Amino acid sequence: MAYLQLNNIEKFFGGHHAIKGIDLEIEKGEFVVFVGPSGCGKSTLLRLIAGLEPIDKGSLHLDGRDITALPSSKRDLAMVFQSYALYPHMTVFQNMSFALKLAGVPPAEIRTKVDKAAAILNLGDYLERKPKELSGGQRQRVAIGRAIVRDPKVFLFDEPLSNLDAALRVQTRIEIAKLHRELGATTIYVTHDQVEAMTLADRVVVLRDGQIEQHGSPLFLYDSPANRFVAQFIGTPSMNVVPAALLPRLAALSGGLAPSDGFVGIRPEHVHVLDQAQPGSLPATVDMVESLGVETLVYARLENNVQVVARGSERIALQPGARTHLAFERGFVHHFDKSGSTCGMHPQGAR
Repeated sequence: MAYLQLNNIEKFFGGHHAIKGIDLEIEKGEFVVFVGPSGCGKSTLLRLIAGLEPIDKGSLHLDGRDITALPSSKRDLAMVFQSYALYPHMTVFQNMSFALKLAGVPPAEIRTKVDKAAAILNLGDYLERKPKELSGGQRQRVAIGRAIVRDPKVFLFDEPLSNLDAALRVQTRIEIAKLHRELGATTIYVTHDQVEAMTLADRVVVLRDGQIEQHGSPLFLYDSPANRFVAQFIGTPSMNVVPAALLPRLAALSGGLAPSDGFVGIRPEHVHVLDQAQPGSLPATVDMVESLGVETLVYARLENNVQVVARGSERIALQPGARTHLAFERGFVHHFDKSGSTCGMHPQGAR
């Protein structure tokens, strides 16, 4: 049996069927990220695991124990919230130790646990400060430290970086990844940011409308999406996906696997901007160029008004309105039927 096992989990809010029969197995020590658009059910599913919402149907097992009906305090889980949820009148030490104190843990043991967590999170110099004296990143580390001292079987993170600025998000993401490696803890992490999912996860679970669309390693989902939704959700910028009938050149590169009423897709890094026409290339007009330093994104419109994004490492001196040519890399074309499901073989880059 898996360490954490979700069996046909369902949740209703009145007439709204929020979670629609989720089956998922999570192994001990695994870092699993739930990702998907707003309203897909990822935070609701996390709250069901945490015991903050009752499960309407199905069962939940942790380490061989049925915890479906247990209250949150009895599940041996620890949750880190987006809003930090720190007590403003307490010091960092008091916030981190509060749950242990309520549980009747001896003061000497509390001091040892808090000092150890503070050392891991570089909070040793802030233990006597109150939350208002800390930066957003420091407050989030206190919230994480409060979870660490409880030594739970599973850590639950609910969009913990959403309130941080861009630089702090990157730094805190690195710290969470490092923390996971050091503790070897089983972790479930919810985010709407697929970059966080790709960089943190051992396994990504993509949700939509209360159901799992696909799960697997980040690169497997990137290379071998099960459907059009996953293909376009995973990856920045999004995969180019157009009706096969509008781009027969790309459909032809798929080896005839793309149905005429379906869709073809190719990632921006497999679209190349050319100085001049070459066999198989298509003429296009530049809509916009994003020069990002390490890479350049070119948004170009083909003669049939289809927009395509190309990504390259070269710096390109093109202006909006300029004429150019685009080439598509053979062997990296995805093909979807009219319902959006992947059909035929995966591109040769898949793994």
